[in-house]
Amino acid sequence: MIPITIRSLRKTFGEVVALDDIHLDIEGGELFFLLGPSGCGKTTLLRHIAGFYHPDRGTIRFGGDDVTALPAHKRDTAMMFQSYALWPHMNVARNVSFGLEERKVPPREIEERVMEALRVVRMQEYATRKINELSGGQQQRIALARALVVRPRCLLLDEPLSNLDAKLRLEMRAEIRRICKEFGFTAVYVTHDQKEALSIADRMAILDGGVIAQVGTPTEIYRSPHSPTVAAFIGETNFVEARVDYAGASSVLTSTDFGVIEGRPCRVDWQPARNERVWLSIRPESLRLREDQVSKNCLTARIARHTYLGETAQYEMLDRNGSRLLASELNPRVVREAGEANWHAYVEPHDVVVMPWDDAAPVETAAVV
Repeated sequence: MIPITIRSLRKTFGEVVALDDIHLDIEGGELFFLLGPSGCGKTTLLRHIAGFYHPDRGTIRFGGDDVTALPAHKRDTAMMFQSYALWPHMNVARNVSFGLEERKVPPREIEERVMEALRVVRMQEYATRKINELSGGQQQRIALARALVVRPRCLLLDEPLSNLDAKLRLEMRAEIRRICKEFGFTAVYVTHDQKEALSIADRMAILDGGVIAQVGTPTEIYRSPHSPTVAAFIGETNFVEARVDYAGASSVLTSTDFGVIEGRPCRVDWQPARNERVWLSIRPESLRLREDQVSKNCLTARIARHTYLGETAQYEMLDRNGSRLLASELNPRVVREAGEANWHAYVEPHDVVVMPWDDAAPVETAAVV
C-alpha cells in the first residue's frame, strides 16, 4: 500500500495552464477519484502520476521515493485505458501475460500469475479465447487482469467504464472496488461519471481550471460542497441568492426572495459576515412539498412539469419571478400534477448549505435577491 504525495505541481501547454500548484495526498490502499468538467486537468494529473508527462515544477512521491523524473516504465504502475488497448492478434492469456514477458518473469511464474489474475476477474475459462470473441464487459475484465498481473505499486484507471452499457457499468464498479480492496492497491481513477465516483470512491478530488476545488469523501463532497462549482458538478442542486442576517458557528440565517431561510456553513473554518451576499445550495431530494406554509425555510412555487421515474417523481417548479426550482419525491404514491396553484417546498436547515458568493459561479439561480 503505497501513499502518493504531490506538491506544488504545475504544467503548462503553451499558454494554457493545465495544472496550477496542485497539492494532493492519496493514502496507501485508497481508491481515489479525480473528477471535474472537460478540460479541468484530471487526465493531465493522472498522466503525471503515470510518468507520461513531466511537470514544469513540483514533485510526485510514491511512499518515500521521489518519482518526479522517473520514466513511466520504471514507476511500477499499471494503467487501464478507456479503449482497453488489448492486442487483437493475441488470445486472452497472451494479452494478460504481455507485461510479465516484458519484465522477463520466468515462464512457470507467468502461467501461475496469469491464471490467478484471470481467476480474480472471473475469466479463467476464457484464457484461450480471441479478443474479438469477447463482449465489451469481458474485454474490460481482461484489461483489468492485465493491469493486476504485474502487481503494481499503483493502479491508474482512465475512464475505464465509459464504453460499457449501464448494466455492465454497475457490475464493473463493484468488481473494481472489490479487486482493489482485495489486493490492497492504491488506485487513482479518472471519471466524468458522478454516480460512479459517489458509489465506490474512498475519497475524491474535484478539479476546476487546473486547480483542486475540494477534496473529501463522497458524503462530504455531496453534502457539504465548498463552492457553487462543486455543488453544481456533483448531482443536481438549487441555488438561491441570499444575504446574511445572522451567522453562528453552525447556523446561518439569511434573507431571500422566498423569505427567511436557515442553513449551515459549508466549512467549519468559514463564517460569513452580517449582510454578506452568499449562495444557498439546496438538493432537490431535500425539499418536502406541502400545501401549508411555515414561517421559514419554505420556498413557494408552482409545478410546471413532472417526470415520473418509478422510485422517484421529479418536479420542475417556477417561482413568481419565473426562476426554476427542482424538487423530487421518493416512492411517490401520488404524482402531483402541473398547474397554477402554488406549493410550499420545505427544507430542513441542515440540508441548506451556505457558501461564499462567487460572481463567476456556473449556477442557475432559484431566486434573485
